[in-house]
Amino acid sequence: MATDPRPRVAHVVFRFDTGGLENGVVNLINHLPAERWRHAVIALTEVTEFKRRVQVPDVEFIALNKAPGHALPLYPRLWRLFRRLRPAIVHTRNLAALEAAVPARLAGVRVRVHGEHGRDIEDLDGSSLHHQRLRRLYKPCITHYVALSRELERYLIDKVRVPPARITQIYNGVDSERFAPAAPGPSCIEGCPFSAARGHWLVGSVGRMQTVKNQALLARAFLRALQLAPELRDRLRLVLVGDGAMRAELQQLLDAAGAATLAWLPGERGDVPDVMRGLNCFVLPSLAEGISNTILEAMSSALPVIATDVGGNAELVAHGRTGLIVPSAELETLAARLVQAASDPEAAARMGAEGRREVEARFSLQAMVAAYEALYDRLLAVGSERMN
Repeated sequence: MATDPRPRVAHVVFRFDTGGLENGVVNLINHLPAERWRHAVIALTEVTEFKRRVQVPDVEFIALNKAPGHALPLYPRLWRLFRRLRPAIVHTRNLAALEAAVPARLAGVRVRVHGEHGRDIEDLDGSSLHHQRLRRLYKPCITHYVALSRELERYLIDKVRVPPARITQIYNGVDSERFAPAAPGPSCIEGCPFSAARGHWLVGSVGRMQTVKNQALLARAFLRALQLAPELRDRLRLVLVGDGAMRAELQQLLDAAGAATLAWLPGERGDVPDVMRGLNCFVLPSLAEGISNTILEAMSSALPVIATDVGGNAELVAHGRTGLIVPSAELETLAARLVQAASDPEAAARMGAEGRREVEARFSLQAMVAAYEALYDRLLAVGSERMN
């Protein structure tokens, strides 16, 4: 049997499930030219049905079912796996998967890329000396780094002491055809009790309901906004899409405030583009971010974005032009911004339209894929030169 000449990229993640990081992997696999590249996805823990998002037919998915703690017991298995797959590139992502670079190096993989996508829940501001030391420990095993934001690039240079020449900053890209605005205005979301046709103005968020995403701040700010501007009670509505440990707590919070009929928490949805097209405003209240896919998806859907000033959010949202940036964890400021946007829907819509233009100019999926392909090609060429 003839050997497949296409270089294989082995993407290593902690868990392959619904999430921004994983969505970026899916987009990259689906849009890198299939005639030039092949792929494998290795999850240190599990691979979920999220893998169905991958449209390329010959991708191998491998779940290692790692137990809590260090991955050292997995090193022999990872070594054998890399020897079998013979990837040209191993691409690890975030601290939880970084240590897979060690068996990759031992297995003779010449190009080992590590991507920094966002903050760990235990290290929201990047100040943890322990996490910095861990990254320095594994630094000799990394050929090149990808930082998804300028803020993460600065972290690698200043805290992890990575030479700038070994870092490439690449923003996430968004599929602007899949995430396109509804015309002439917001459409109805299937199953949602609220809609523009009923005179509602929908503010919402989409994402895993976990502490770092801080949807509770948005729920409290929504309730506070109704106190600040009671006239909005007839039309301002809250949509929180996603599932996770915080969902029941959020529902209880809204129920206790007597706002259960003003909010909709449908759980996880597979029709996120349609959800975006049904909103009037998108809010990301996170405590930490890298480069948020959902912000880009909202901007691509022509939604004004209100986001906390963490990670790369302010690199995506131009305050006052494509949305509003608010300090992290500040309830009153977020509530005031909700009132501002809902009270002037025309101005909010103008910011959304400007955000769509910004996506088309700076954050296209094509630009992201081209940047990764150029980086992979360059690193493989350098690796070949060293072998000769």
